[in-house]
Amino acid sequence: MGESEEPGGEQPEAVAVRNEFALERYRYVLQQIHAVNENAHRFLAIYQTLATALVTAALALFVGYRKWDLGAATARGGVIGLLTLVTMVAAFTGTLIVVGALAWLDYRNEECDITDEVVGPGFRKRPRPRNFLRWYETYVLLFILVSVLTMWVLAASFLLPSMR
Repeated sequence: MGESEEPGGEQPEAVAVRNEFALERYRYVLQQIHAVNENAHRFLAIYQTLATALVTAALALFVGYRKWDLGAATARGGVIGLLTLVTMVAAFTGTLIVVGALAWLDYRNEECDITDEVVGPGFRKRPRPRNFLRWYETYVLLFILVSVLTMWVLAASFLLPSMR
């Protein structure tokens, strides 16, 4: 082994380049994890905004359909259509949140790979998907599911039957 080689047989310049690359990759991974975490909040805000607007439109239709000379069947169809749009927004939002959680798992595993190689094995614990009850996204998805089901139950129980 020459004097200019590291114990692993690599040149000091190669080790420095590898470490710098690992550091930059680590920064990128942390940035992506942060972005994924922020996206869950954005997706919830989008869902809340769109759901509120669509449900407001459904309630306005319920309240005003007689004054607007709309038939009850047309108004019921409009309410069902608006609730279907809310359901589609909820499904899309839920899909984005699940994809974000999967991306987060992937980035966290990559973070652990980098730290295992550069710092040492076991420096960061790998994420465990079975800990999903601790994840914010789990409760956002539950909120979305419960809110959509509640909207449909309330519409089917109160709004639609009274639109005759």
